[in-house]
Amino acid sequence: MRNGHIATIYPSLFRRVKSVPYSRTRLHTPDGDFLDLDFSRTGSDRIVIILHGLEGNAARPYVLGMVNSFNEGGYDTVSVNFRSCSGEPNLLLRSYHSGETGDLHMVVEYLAASGQYKSISLIGFSLGGNVTLKYVGERGKDLHPLIKGAVGISVPCDLKSGAIELERRSNYVYMQRFIRELGEKLQAKQAKFDINLDGFNTIKTFRQFDDRFTAPIHGYENAETYWAACSSRQFIPQINIPVLLVNALDDPFLGKGCYPYEEAAAHDLFVFEAPKYGGHVGFAEWGAGRYWSEQRAFRFIDDLY
Repeated sequence: MRNGHIATIYPSLFRRVKSVPYSRTRLHTPDGDFLDLDFSRTGSDRIVIILHGLEGNAARPYVLGMVNSFNEGGYDTVSVNFRSCSGEPNLLLRSYHSGETGDLHMVVEYLAASGQYKSISLIGFSLGGNVTLKYVGERGKDLHPLIKGAVGISVPCDLKSGAIELERRSNYVYMQRFIRELGEKLQAKQAKFDINLDGFNTIKTFRQFDDRFTAPIHGYENAETYWAACSSRQFIPQINIPVLLVNALDDPFLGKGCYPYEEAAAHDLFVFEAPKYGGHVGFAEWGAGRYWSEQRAFRFIDDLY
């Protein structure tokens, strides 16, 4: 598909993926909330943690496709549903965001403590990819030794650049869908928490939404400080394990700041690939059964063993 919008939209609307017999586990968080994990086990001692994108969940086709790819390759997987994304509202006002790595760390610690696994790998899509890269980089040499590698697919590693790109008229449909879904979740919490949604219909961009909600709810002054603190690109130099980032050049969600060529050139363990086509979390490949991104992620992780 040589049109970035078609490459983005087609897999989301029309892809049919083999169902996964998930087994759900609920983790209770230290702050009194919960996190739902969907496991797909093959009996392996290697597991892949998969993180979805903004307003996604473990049942999205791009997640299921990656699960099937790794299950068939002999890996267990666990698909993390971010807070409020598992089909049940989370218990606190705070939810998830692009820089929230504490919940991912809790999942890593939970898997390590189980004693079932000799290795852990991480794969994140879009927002989940930013969380993945930020986590690996900010932990640096203190990253859990069971984590052997990570992959990010379609990652807005410069959040400001991505937010500005999505303000383009050509991206209006995507932006309005995100704002609507985020607003519905806030509305569901309004009865329990003091949330002022007056004039919400005037919010048209991530800058406006993050200024009013994401930033103050999660302890940031405004959208600019939230983006600056949580963009994963700044953490790439501290990465201490093999990491692959794949961002298509025709991705309608990504601005120029989301293509870290310089960091890749200066880093022996960080691999950056920018295919000409692929869209945002697209990378469809006809007749292969698996999308190109799934094949590429599997090869990268499997080659580490």
